[in-house]
Amino acid sequence: MNPLISPSMLSADFCHLAKDIQMVNESAADWFHLDIMDGVFVPNISYGMPLVKAIRSQAEKPLDVHLMIVQPERYVERFKEMGADILTVHWEACTHLHRTIYQIKNADMLAGVALNPHTPVAGLEDVINDVDMVLIMSVNPGFGGQRFIERSLHRVAELKEMIRRNKSECLIEVDGGVDLSNAQALVDAGADVLVAGSAIFSKENPKEIISQLKNVK
Repeated sequence: MNPLISPSMLSADFCHLAKDIQMVNESAADWFHLDIMDGVFVPNISYGMPLVKAIRSQAEKPLDVHLMIVQPERYVERFKEMGADILTVHWEACTHLHRTIYQIKNADMLAGVALNPHTPVAGLEDVINDVDMVLIMSVNPGFGGQRFIERSLHRVAELKEMIRRNKSECLIEVDGGVDLSNAQALVDAGADVLVAGSAIFSKENPKEIISQLKNVK
């Protein structure tokens, strides 16, 4: 089965954002991936609700919003109002993860949980049947353009086995250093959704790169 492709808008040209939004609309991509960073949970600040709302006004595909922020539960309903379709929070940022998952679901969004590279996959066992998606970070979160952590392949395979064992239907998303050199290995390990930023937007023909990533089986 071909993976879903979610281009990371953090790597888009913010001086010509409408052009890049239209490119994704016209491409084989499935979602728009939006990284929200607060400068506290991660050592960087990206963008916030006004930009999510602006992208929503032109995007023709679902918004896959990844919150890299402390106390994400404070903003769940606001991101729904801004147009998020999928909302992913970090396991490490949630004191009451189960409650936050259902807060997202009750706001009529798909609920995702992200894991930093050092966080054991086994910690998700008790919520694997509650979440719609798990995001494996294959770089340390906070900045685009980082090198892929090879250990992530093992983590994806471990998570896939947990999903099978529990008869869960949740998707596995991978974000960080994803490109054509590792896309096949990730899909083989069990990834369902590939997030790519610089691997797409830095290229002369980003639509072609998206198509090539989409055609990995």
